[in-house]
Amino acid sequence: MRAICIVLDSVGIGAMPDAAQYGDAGSGTLPNLAEAAGGLHLPTMGRLGLGNIAPIRGVPPAPAPEGGYGKMLELSPGKDTTTGHWEMMGVKLEYPFPVYPQGFPKDWLARYEAAIGRGTLGNYPASGTEIIMQLGDEHVRTGKPIVYTSADSVFQVAAHEEVIPLEELYKMCRIAREMLQPPDMAVGRVIARPFIGTSGAYKRTSHRHDFSLPPSGETVLDVLHARQIPTYGIGKIYDIFAGRGVEPHVTTEGNADGMRKTMAALDTVKHGFIFTNLVDYDMVYGHRRDVAGYKNALEEFDRWLADFLPRLTADDLLILTADHGCDPTFKGSDHTREYPFLLTYQKGRPGRDLGIRQGFWDVAASVARHLQVPFPHGTPFN
Repeated sequence: MRAICIVLDSVGIGAMPDAAQYGDAGSGTLPNLAEAAGGLHLPTMGRLGLGNIAPIRGVPPAPAPEGGYGKMLELSPGKDTTTGHWEMMGVKLEYPFPVYPQGFPKDWLARYEAAIGRGTLGNYPASGTEIIMQLGDEHVRTGKPIVYTSADSVFQVAAHEEVIPLEELYKMCRIAREMLQPPDMAVGRVIARPFIGTSGAYKRTSHRHDFSLPPSGETVLDVLHARQIPTYGIGKIYDIFAGRGVEPHVTTEGNADGMRKTMAALDTVKHGFIFTNLVDYDMVYGHRRDVAGYKNALEEFDRWLADFLPRLTADDLLILTADHGCDPTFKGSDHTREYPFLLTYQKGRPGRDLGIRQGFWDVAASVARHLQVPFPHGTPFN
């Protein structure tokens, strides 16, 4: 028995009822992207029922969907990666992670600079690609790391790999992680953001590393681990859960690498949970508001999925979903508070309308039921 969950990071399908509280009324990653791009060609996901969830230009409703189709309401406050993935695995947050729209407090930053033995640059909300263009030259000249945040609960540290070696950058992030703890500054993630290149042509590398808080409650990953059922994490899954319950794991260098490693996992994981995050939709295209790139990445996944589905057996449960939105047609460059799409597939099982799930943790409940372990939260859809 295998459960396979692939998270298309940021592929939302429409604003949630409380989106206006986040400034996100009118957002809708898939529908708005499809309109802006002149339509999406996603025949495989369409066959499963993607076009039955919401109107998506180029993806008509399937007359007889081959999969389960629906969307999920987020119970936790927030719209970030950590919140979405934790709830997906069974942990609902009661309070949002703190954010710092004015940058981190000066007294805290002074303590951080003393701890790493050097000053810093930045300390304001910014796009990662823009801030390295703004401050990259000064960083190279002074050796001071660039620190910044966003609308999410993150403390990000950017450094040129030839100025601050990767291991030193990771050490700086571990120090920040130790200093950003509950109850006062429980920042969701500390993120290492290495880059390379020369003045005017700096480029972030795939050596990003996230240092997350451990989940605040028991996840289905913990339950599986206690029963010696492996969770094979692909991409940034290990980082999001601070390694807890994720064993073994592999990192990826983008969507294509993540898809290759997910396909390869079918040959090595014969029982357990395969949990993949495909990050490029969010990191490379959503935040940069790249409509054409986002469209191409979705269509590339759909082609890959056409090859992936025939390799599944009747004992496999496939779940496709997202963790939040990041509408590339919307204002700003931040995540958007959206329903994630939800598609499921089990060979030989008829398609069905899964409706609006009341909580992302229905994914955890469904994984638990499929792998025959108890889990107290959520309602299975399988």
